[in-house]
Amino acid sequence: MKLPVIFAGHGSPMIALEDNELTKEFQKIGERVVSEFEKPKAILSFSAHWFTRGTYVQSDPEPRQVYDMYGFPKELYEVQYHPKGCQELTDDILALLPDISINDDWGIDHGTWTVLVHMFPGAPIPVVQLSIDGIEGPQSAYDIGKALAPLREKGYLLLGSGNIVHNLRRLEWDNPNGSPQADRFDAFITGLVKKRDNEKIIHYEDNPDAAYAAPTADHFLPLLYTLGAAQGEKPEIFNNVRNTGSLSMTGYLFGFGEK
Repeated sequence: MKLPVIFAGHGSPMIALEDNELTKEFQKIGERVVSEFEKPKAILSFSAHWFTRGTYVQSDPEPRQVYDMYGFPKELYEVQYHPKGCQELTDDILALLPDISINDDWGIDHGTWTVLVHMFPGAPIPVVQLSIDGIEGPQSAYDIGKALAPLREKGYLLLGSGNIVHNLRRLEWDNPNGSPQADRFDAFITGLVKKRDNEKIIHYEDNPDAAYAAPTADHFLPLLYTLGAAQGEKPEIFNNVRNTGSLSMTGYLFGFGEK
C-alpha cells in the first residue's frame, strides 16, 4: 500500500498547546492515515528547522526532543514528544541517497513535534528527520523528494513541515488574518500546486511577493520535498488560512484516494 505525503504549515510553536480548528485538522489527518491506509512503520520528516549545509539523515534509536525556540511560556517547554528512531528507514534513505551522511547532533525539532503531537499523540510511530539543504536550492529539494518517493511503498509516511509564507520580521500581532502580500503569494502557490505546475513553484522567487513571503528559503523548501515525493498527484488543501499578517498555515495532502 502506498502511503500519502503531507505538507503542513506549522506556524508558531504555540500550536502544540492549542486546541482549535487548525489542530483539529491535524488530528483528523492522523486519524485518516491510520483508518484509510495503515499505521505507518515510521515517519520521514522534512522540517524547516533542521537547515544545514548539505543533506543529513538521523540514525539515533532514541532521538532527543529539541526545544529550538526561545521566549515562549514554560508550558511549551514541558510538552513531551519522544518517538523512537527507525534504523530500517535510515538505511532505506541511505540506499536511495548514497551521497548523504548521517548526523545525530540534532533531534526531533519543533517543526516536527508541534504537528505530530496532534496528528499522532503519544508518539506511537518512529520518526526520522532529513535535513533541509540550504545550499543546493529548490530544484535539488524537489529532486531529493522524487528520489525518496519509493519509501511510500514500504510503509513510510512522508511529512514536510514549514510555511508557504513565513516572515517573522513583518509579523502583525494585532492582525488575525493575512496581509495582502501573504494572501496573494499563498493563493499563487496553492493555484500552482492544484495544477501541479512544479516548474513555477521551483522558481517561486520570480514572484514579486516572494521576497516578502519567503525572505529565507528554510520554511518554503519542505514543500518542494513533498512535491517531488508526490509527483503528479493532485492535492487536498487544509488549514487554508493566514494569521499575524505574514504567516500562512496552508497545508496539502497527497495520495489520499490513490491507494
